Amino acid sequence: MARLLIVDDEPEMCEVIAQILRTDGHETVIATRVDDALTRVKNGEAFDLYILDVVMPVMDGFAACRQLVKDPETCAIPIVLVTTKSNESDVYWGKKQGAADYVAKPWDPRRIQDLIRRYCA
Repeated sequence: MARLLIVDDEPEMCEVIAQILRTDGHETVIATRVDDALTRVKNGEAFDLYILDVVMPVMDGFAACRQLVKDPETCAIPIVLVTTKSNESDVYWGKKQGAADYVAKPWDPRRIQDLIRRYCA
């Protein structure tokens, strides 16, 4: 099963996503701040996929996505953006930043599960 990093400034949202993915046997790690998540990654923690919210304080998910994609150590790891920003331009911008996929809130739990299966199979 996959090891997933979930980053959202709302702890409840992190836990909801984590619960859904744990039922499929995945290991989940939660971070409520982008800088904490990036520190974990830079300190060598390995993940199979990143799930990032876009709208967060200090650094948004788009900026985090750019950093992860530019780093040779993490550039091959898929990023799924999960956010309230649902305009076509937001989806376009997210994918332009390097996200493998984009899910607008509110989302169907099966959509998240399907994406994890697709990118971590």
